[in-house]
Amino acid sequence: MYAKQLREGIIIGVLLLAVLWLLSLIWGLVGKAQLAISQAHDTESQYQALEKRKATLEASLSSLETARGQDAAIRTAFGVARPGEEVIVVVPPADQASTSTPSWWQRLWSWF
Repeated sequence: MYAKQLREGIIIGVLLLAVLWLLSLIWGLVGKAQLAISQAHDTESQYQALEKRKATLEASLSSLETARGQDAAIRTAFGVARPGEEVIVVVPPADQASTSTPSWWQRLWSWF
């Protein structure tokens, strides 16, 4: 009877150790799965950003295929103009100075 209980205790102990070992393996797999999912989302966002940049670059390339696009790119990059063209500088309007004279109390406070 004592030998049977000892044998059952050993079996239960071995089974508990096996269960704990399996749980630790499962825990490790869950962590790796979460890491993989996180990296997949990061990769997807990077891919979307690259696709957007690709579309922008393709639009730039298509505009550079025309003479007008090349002319605009050269003017923007190097600040050049065609012969006979002049620079136009747009200046904001000057602030209008107030023409009213200050009151006597404003003149008094300006002395302090």
